[in-house]
Amino acid sequence: MRYDTVIVGNGPAGLSAAIYAQRAGLSSLVIAESPVDGGQIATTYEVDNYPGLKGISGMELGMKFREHANQLDTEFLEARLLEIEDHGDYKSLILDQGEAVETKTVILALGADHRKLGVPGEKELIGSGVSYCATCDGAFYRKKEAAVVGGGDVALEDALFLARFASKVYLIHRRDTFRGAKVLVDQVLATENIEVIYDTVVEKVSGNIKVESLELLNKKTGEKSSLPVQGVFMAVGTEPNVDVKGLPQQDEKGYIIAGEDCKTAIEGIYAAGDLRTKQLRQVITAAADGANAVTSVQRYLNHM
Repeated sequence: MRYDTVIVGNGPAGLSAAIYAQRAGLSSLVIAESPVDGGQIATTYEVDNYPGLKGISGMELGMKFREHANQLDTEFLEARLLEIEDHGDYKSLILDQGEAVETKTVILALGADHRKLGVPGEKELIGSGVSYCATCDGAFYRKKEAAVVGGGDVALEDALFLARFASKVYLIHRRDTFRGAKVLVDQVLATENIEVIYDTVVEKVSGNIKVESLELLNKKTGEKSSLPVQGVFMAVGTEPNVDVKGLPQQDEKGYIIAGEDCKTAIEGIYAAGDLRTKQLRQVITAAADGANAVTSVQRYLNHM
């Protein structure tokens, strides 16, 4: 069987695309490596910025997306995509199970992963004080003390955003100067409840059930210290999931180049969600991408 479209990924972008594809009457298949639906959002303790579903957990939101897709009889296959072969009017998707799936179009919704520090306690406390998205989780730290780790624009923006809610924000940077825009640096330095800790790295995230403190090392002096905080936001970048052969053109950071219509440099292949070049990576923008990608697929199929 040759599908009208195959969607790769079961995060908000992929599941949104699945819903729109079924509603459009397209023959479709969702291929996902992970049995856990929702992508990155599944690790978020509570989602506070998705319209109409305030206070829902990330895992529950992912399950709701999947339930909606299931109600429309979406076909799913648990497998990992290894390679895309472009044959013009159709694509062959080579899977880790050794089989190939043929489709007229492909919607890539593989997502991206937050770059990890790789320190003890980080993985264990994800969703319990360790976060990678200030705009997602910042409001939970109202009148609490939190830390941001990083020195680029995202870290600076996260610190400024958190300062609206938290009583104190510590910005931990491994260098003595910032890589971010000067205007952001100036704003951070002028914000009373932000304290910058220079030349310092996090060696450990401590806490039993939730984050309780960070174990720090000053790289210049060698001094070690413990910083009591109730949350820590890692802002050291993201990495797109692009370990697939035959992908469309990517930018210098590895993100697939595509606009709001999700069209890539290869005709018939679309990129949706955190995988593509975009300004804001949130659940709501990923879901919107899924809808846009299917609209582009329909137009492409109509003109084939």
